[in-house]
Amino acid sequence: MNQRNSVDRRERFLRRYDYDDETVIAADLNAADEDVTVDTVDGTAIVVIGRDGDRDNEEFEFELPGPAASVDIENGVLTIGISA
Repeated sequence: MNQRNSVDRRERFLRRYDYDDETVIAADLNAADEDVTVDTVDGTAIVVIGRDGDRDNEEFEFELPGPAASVDIENGVLTIGISA
């Protein structure tokens, strides 16, 4: 397994774990699960944090190493699985 870390300008940690059969991207969003919306389009993840109609919604995106096979949010941690 290989692990890579990066930090975006909002101080959110993204971690990438490369396994033989998949890659997993994990991001600690520090937000309530119900306040997070994630869309994946081709090789891009688009994350919106905030409540519907809230003017202070935060949005960011990041590139994925391929199309997402799974997306999960639990306890403020986003995990995206990409099949090899």
